[in-house]
Amino acid sequence: MEHETVITITEESFRPLERRKKEMPPAVSHSVWKDISIELISNKVALVSLILLLIIIIGALFAPLSPYDPYALDSSQKLQGISRAHWFGTDEFGRDYFTRVLYGGRVSLTVGFLSMLVTITLGTSIGVFSGYMGGRLDALLMRFTDIFLALPSMLLMVILNTFLQPGLFTLVAVLSLFSWASVARITRAETMSLKERDFVVATKNLGASSLLIAVKHIIPNVLGPVIVAASLSVANAILMESSLSYLGLGVQIPLASWGSMLQGAQSHILDHPLLAVFPGLMILITVLSFNLLGDVLRNALEPKIVK
Repeated sequence: MEHETVITITEESFRPLERRKKEMPPAVSHSVWKDISIELISNKVALVSLILLLIIIIGALFAPLSPYDPYALDSSQKLQGISRAHWFGTDEFGRDYFTRVLYGGRVSLTVGFLSMLVTITLGTSIGVFSGYMGGRLDALLMRFTDIFLALPSMLLMVILNTFLQPGLFTLVAVLSLFSWASVARITRAETMSLKERDFVVATKNLGASSLLIAVKHIIPNVLGPVIVAASLSVANAILMESSLSYLGLGVQIPLASWGSMLQGAQSHILDHPLLAVFPGLMILITVLSFNLLGDVLRNALEPKIVK
């Protein structure tokens, strides 16, 4: 005769489970913006840099609201000092220098951001493709990348700008050409680590294509280092653009950038040094701010151990 075992489930049966749930530590949720905010609050210098950078960007965006024409010549107002009418004085052609600084910021920041976008796009694409495919193709692409890393970039930029037609497009193309290699190296190293992870291997075994794996799994997980590289790339592009414009190989008349303003100020450096101080100060603040923000982003986006 068979005996049936009857299991009675009562409320008492769930109490040990409920007790274990209460004893478990609360789940810790992470947010990228929260981590960045914490880093900014703890780093007062970076917070001040962010505020100054936002002021410069907003001023450049609203430069057309200035009552002065940045290109109109007025010989009766040339080389005026700082006054209520002209906050930064006027240049050797009587143009309001504050307005010129704002318009110069538009050009410098435009070149910086466009160059960064091209650099990040090209470097990330080559780095992810090379790291994921591996083999001889990876070796070939990395030797090609090493060539660009070894080239004297500043010298070649000067040579290329002398042969190409000067302008914003030329500046962006030349700056991006010699900046993508470092980004490709970073993303390649991250991709080689990620492609061996369990979630990537499982996705591949389920039949997902290489393109789908790269877009949905590899690229989102390398965005941390890429964002840090992007902030540093903007600073480097602005600095290089200013150097080329100072040498007369950047933007051309009537456009103005901070570098070309420094070039125009060198003939009056002894009698009117403020003509060089204002654009130089803008370059210093902008480049330093982007570098400090890059450090903040690196600290906020790096993996953290939760105890």
